[in-house]
Amino acid sequence: MESLENLEAFVRSAESGGFSAAARRLGLTPAAVSRNVAVLERNLGVRLFHRSTRHLALTEAGERLLQAIGSNLDSLRAAIAEVRPEGEPAGLLKVSLSLTFGTEFILPLLPDFMRRYPRIAPDWHFENRQVDLIAEGYDAAIGAGFELSGGLMSRILAPAHIVAVASPAYMEGRTPPVDPSDLAGFDGIVMRSARTGRLAQRIMRDASGAEMTATQRATVILDDPAAMCRAAALGLGVALVAVPDALRDLESGALVRLLPRWYADLGSISLYYGSKAMLPGKTRAFIDHVAEAFQRERLAHRFAGSLG
Repeated sequence: MESLENLEAFVRSAESGGFSAAARRLGLTPAAVSRNVAVLERNLGVRLFHRSTRHLALTEAGERLLQAIGSNLDSLRAAIAEVRPEGEPAGLLKVSLSLTFGTEFILPLLPDFMRRYPRIAPDWHFENRQVDLIAEGYDAAIGAGFELSGGLMSRILAPAHIVAVASPAYMEGRTPPVDPSDLAGFDGIVMRSARTGRLAQRIMRDASGAEMTATQRATVILDDPAAMCRAAALGLGVALVAVPDALRDLESGALVRLLPRWYADLGSISLYYGSKAMLPGKTRAFIDHVAEAFQRERLAHRFAGSLG
């Protein structure tokens, strides 16, 4: 009977389009994945992939095998995990999350997570970009605005709201703005998208549903939310930032919120993962651990700019 490791190496290589991507998903080296696939080919007596230096494509036999396996591999692995005496979640857990948000709100969950699941090895990537979970071999990602394509699912954690902030020193002697159009009269700490190079334009709304463009004078242009909060705390002007990025400074008083009835809605901060019917135990444990922490700490409530 063919080994589960060889079959999984084949399936993940076919899904990812290469041995390197499959290796990242499996926590192995590309050489180990290639070797497992070669053993499978030898045992079956057929070639499963057309190989080149740049491309990996299924042969006709490989297509038939992949179709025959279907989702059975995940079900079989989950069933094995359920009946093992030592069947607690295990393996390399590859997660993508932004530097500021991840460091502030997710990294503090790691000590308790590792105590509860000592056989899971975190492999966390702090990066301000939308990753391709399947192609890049991630188990999960946390962020806002991911496209749910390629067999992904999401679990909403909290709202993604943008609010206006400034330091008390900067606002001393200044008349607070009444609505977003008044922001044009203040020094603006403006976000430049690292992906597009464009300056961010925010449309803010209030509790009644009225909408208005926040017009800022670009006095300082930055491409990182943590730097924007720091610049605002230094008294350089008004910044429009996500509540989680400014929460520590808002709660300490280093920053104050302007326009407390207005916010820009960017959707939700969500936890993204593969939509397989049977999630690996390590991924399910991570999802539940993070969701429990958000509920316990009331982070959805604390992140809501709509609450004023």
